[in-house]
Amino acid sequence: MSVYDATGRTYALTRRPDPRIAGAIGVALEGMASVVNVGAGTGSYEPGRTVLAVEPSQVMIAQRPVGAAPAVRAVAEYLPVRSGSVDAALAVLTIHHWGDLERGVAEMVRVARRRIAILTWDHAVFREFWLVRDYLPAAAVTDARLAVSLGRLTGLLENPEVHVVPVPHDCVDGFGGAYWRRPEAYLDETVQAGMSMLTLTPKPMLQQGLSRLSEDLETGAWQTRYADLLERSHLDLGYRLVIADLPG
Repeated sequence: MSVYDATGRTYALTRRPDPRIAGAIGVALEGMASVVNVGAGTGSYEPGRTVLAVEPSQVMIAQRPVGAAPAVRAVAEYLPVRSGSVDAALAVLTIHHWGDLERGVAEMVRVARRRIAILTWDHAVFREFWLVRDYLPAAAVTDARLAVSLGRLTGLLENPEVHVVPVPHDCVDGFGGAYWRRPEAYLDETVQAGMSMLTLTPKPMLQQGLSRLSEDLETGAWQTRYADLLERSHLDLGYRLVIADLPG
C-alpha cells in the first residue's frame, strides 16, 4: 500500500501548486511537447502538456481535479510507458517515497527523449530550518530518513543542473517548509497531514515541540527570536530543481 493511501486523504486541502514554484518547473520544461508526471499525486505542478500521470495511491488519484491528465496506478520503478515516447519526465517532491531510486530514475530516462526534471530537497540545508532544528528534532530525524542526498540523485544523471527553489513567504503549497514565516500554521492538524515528515513521525514525539511553539507564539518569544525572518520575502530551505538533458 502507498504511504498516501494512509496519510493522504486531506492532501488536496493544503497541497496546492504555488505559482512561483510552478513557474520554475515551467521554465525547466520549456519546449517539451509531452510530459509524463511520475509520482503525480493530486496533479500539482502538472503542465498542460502532460499526457500521463503515474501515481501508486488510489487515494491521491481520487483527489485529482476534473480535466487533469489521465492517471494510471503504478510505481516509478515500473513505468507503464513505452521507451522514448515522451519529451520529458517530471517528478515533484516524490523520489523520497520510491522503493528503488536508481531504478525509478532509470525508468524516467528510459521513457523520456529529451529531459528529466526532478524537484526535491537537500536535507543538509533543510535541517537548519528553525522548525526542525529548534522545535521538532524528531521530525528532523524522519526528514533525514526520507531525504535523498543530492549527490546520490545527481550521480544518476548525466551533466545535471541544480537550481535553488526559494520558498516565498506566502507559499500556497503546504509542504514542510512552506510556513517558515507563518509558524502558527504548523499547529493546524490539517496542515500537518500534508507533510510527510510530520505524518510519519509518531505524534507523541511531536507534541512537546508543538506545545512549546504554541507557547512561544503566545508570549512573543518566537517573533523576537526570529525577527530577521519577518523581513524576508523568500528563504532557501534546501528545495532544489534538478534538470538533465538527455543525450539525443
